[in-house]
Amino acid sequence: MTFEQVLDGAEVLARSGNPGVSSVEYDSRRAGSGSLFVAMRGESSDGNRFIDQAISAGAVAVVTDSATEKPRSNVAWAVVPNGRRALARISANFYKKPAEKIAITGITGTNGKSTTAFLLESIFKAAGRKSALIGTIEYHVGGKNLPAPHTTPEALDLNQIFREALAHGGTEAVMEVSSHALAQERVFGVPFDVAVFTNLTRDHLDYHKTMDEYFAAKRVLFEGCGTDAPRAAVTNIDDESGSKLADFSRKRSSVVLKYGWENGDVHAWNVEITTRGTRFDLVMPDGKIAVFSALIGRVNVYNILAAAAAACARRCPAHAIAEGVDNLACVPGRFERVECGQPFTVVVDYAHTDDALRNLTALARELVSGTRGRVITLFGCGGDRDRKKRPLMGEAAGQGSDFVVLTSDNPRSEDPVAIMNDAAVGLQKSGAKYAVEADRRTAIALAIREARPADIVLLAGKGHEKVQITREGSAPFDDVEVARETLHAAGFDRLPTPAGAQQ
Repeated sequence: MTFEQVLDGAEVLARSGNPGVSSVEYDSRRAGSGSLFVAMRGESSDGNRFIDQAISAGAVAVVTDSATEKPRSNVAWAVVPNGRRALARISANFYKKPAEKIAITGITGTNGKSTTAFLLESIFKAAGRKSALIGTIEYHVGGKNLPAPHTTPEALDLNQIFREALAHGGTEAVMEVSSHALAQERVFGVPFDVAVFTNLTRDHLDYHKTMDEYFAAKRVLFEGCGTDAPRAAVTNIDDESGSKLADFSRKRSSVVLKYGWENGDVHAWNVEITTRGTRFDLVMPDGKIAVFSALIGRVNVYNILAAAAAACARRCPAHAIAEGVDNLACVPGRFERVECGQPFTVVVDYAHTDDALRNLTALARELVSGTRGRVITLFGCGGDRDRKKRPLMGEAAGQGSDFVVLTSDNPRSEDPVAIMNDAAVGLQKSGAKYAVEADRRTAIALAIREARPADIVLLAGKGHEKVQITREGSAPFDDVEVARETLHAAGFDRLPTPAGAQQ
């Protein structure tokens, strides 16, 4: 493909040269012979600083969003006003516009995106469709599970995933779409068929500054990012922002499906939540479906409603919705139990906002109701993030728990003690009993030692994550493995029962 062909449709201010292009890269370390290097300004670094490294590695063409960079000799050159938009157009052209050949469902919202995405993927499988999944926990494409560096990858990586999905017979793609990705136009030019909104609660205000800005970023998915608006919009009308999006989408999308606990085109009836799972009648526009899920709690009822509504928008049959919901046994790091034969429950969960902690502790309280079991919650607050939510998280954890262990959760460049001091203000306000331990491994051991029979221990914040990020960098850390090691050290050593085995 030539330089001119790859640039087709991109907004170009100036261009020279027309060599053949063998690959597209935005990371100079991946550039090679025949590469086109897209040099663009990012949030924390500027790719224009690495133009010469890319050329030294063999790049034959450069696209830059810097008007001050001078063309290099013997290298094709293009200047664009917006680097990410250019990357999106170039990537789509280079991979022959794969996003236009696959039906893409985008899911946005503060909480529930990952579980909703896993549920929808399971429904598609039950419907006999092949799908790709792109999200916070991992990527699924072509029968492979790949690590997820970002919830929503850059346009180049997205187009590579779509191309591979198509090569393996994929007809659907399910994507978590973060507010950062929408604000940064990482999904520019992606033609979403269905857009799903779960909820909006306080998060990421270190980046978006205000809740209005945060909501505006989410709304882009329903407006269309360099494309027409999605054909179908699915929104949670029990959330104020979801109701606004339903009204917003009526003039833009041909299908608007609203879901809620008791109201909406899709809602729940006769909900029964137990420690073994969740059962209810799923009320759809064309009738009721009896569903059972191993996922438990009110939040997962909402996730099932969101996935079912999206599946309805994608014209999945009722039997596939019920089967897909039933088939999903768990989602990594989302209320994931650690079982070693101990007489109390240990759960790892990704809850890292005050609203998520309230939901998590409320579910735990339901599970121990009728017993003398206590709720013991371990949590921390991320560094280099919104400081104002820390006391809110502390208060939420304290209000929902009998005992709290405050610890570190990816302090990044900040002092862990300073972060914990911010959260402790809310804990003190709640009046809960608590302990403070900066070392997360030691803190997990403290929480587990505190547990008595019938108690539930919640290890909140990291969920599926496998590292702890500090000033010194990233170090391996997995709450599930650390909890299992701690339980073994305490004398509990029963291995989990293999799936399908008799108990």
